[in-house]
Amino acid sequence: MRTNKCLPLVRIGQGTSQRDIYPEEIMTPKNGIDLRFLIREPAEVYHAKAKDYLSAHALADFRRCPLLYRKKQLGLIPDHDSTFYLIGRAAHTLILEGRERYAREFAVGGPINPKTGQPFGSNTKAFAEWAAQQSKAVLSDDQAALVEQMAAAVKGHELARELLADGSAEGVVRCEYEGHACQARIDWISADRDQGIVDLKTADTIDSFELSASAFGYMHQLAFYRALVARVSGRILPVHLIAVEKREPYRCGVWRISPAVLDAAQEQNESDLQQLSRCRATGIWPTRYEALRTIDRL
Repeated sequence: MRTNKCLPLVRIGQGTSQRDIYPEEIMTPKNGIDLRFLIREPAEVYHAKAKDYLSAHALADFRRCPLLYRKKQLGLIPDHDSTFYLIGRAAHTLILEGRERYAREFAVGGPINPKTGQPFGSNTKAFAEWAAQQSKAVLSDDQAALVEQMAAAVKGHELARELLADGSAEGVVRCEYEGHACQARIDWISADRDQGIVDLKTADTIDSFELSASAFGYMHQLAFYRALVARVSGRILPVHLIAVEKREPYRCGVWRISPAVLDAAQEQNESDLQQLSRCRATGIWPTRYEALRTIDRL
């Protein structure tokens, strides 16, 4: 029997197949990755370190508007946990970390209306009072059903299932990058080095996902992850995206990101990091709309 002093290096697998790997058990297969560079910590611990470490999301704020980044850093613009974000977080937990973790982190259901025999709606006072009594995040029955549909879609997709068969979910990396203390909490890193980093996204439709991936800055986010992992592991890993729809027919798709695209995004990230250094040194935080612009097309 192990004692608390003998902590696992990493947790791999999902659900009932999840297990902890201890130092004496590490045997990296021929085509595998030694995952000991990953830090295991609760999400709240990771987010609490945001004031000290730069994340891909914070860098995206800076890329859009340095003044926005600065105001968020000072706590003048609070982040909001919207319904869409809640559902996405729940789907990530169930799909990547398994049902046991999902049950620990989310309460599902709500009080029953005695007049109808059906659950109270999520917008009712009765539901709000019940939710306030829970010690974890709350999903209505409809929201939980949506999460289950997305999880089933990912599980039913052969390529997605292969990417998530063996690896580590929500591993954290921290290092210095272009003079900045940076961190990333990565959805999944496969134990197979040919599969590498895997990011899970939820989408209204995957028909336009490739355009959305560019518009939402996913390439910059994933290039940031790849760069940090390279610094702490010594490996430049391939990168995959899994996207699953949040509505019927709940289609799931898998994309491999071209190294050339990631290289270009990394170059832009590093340019932004250098500009961030200048903003911190000068105390000048522009909006990016200071200069006159011209509209020259219909």
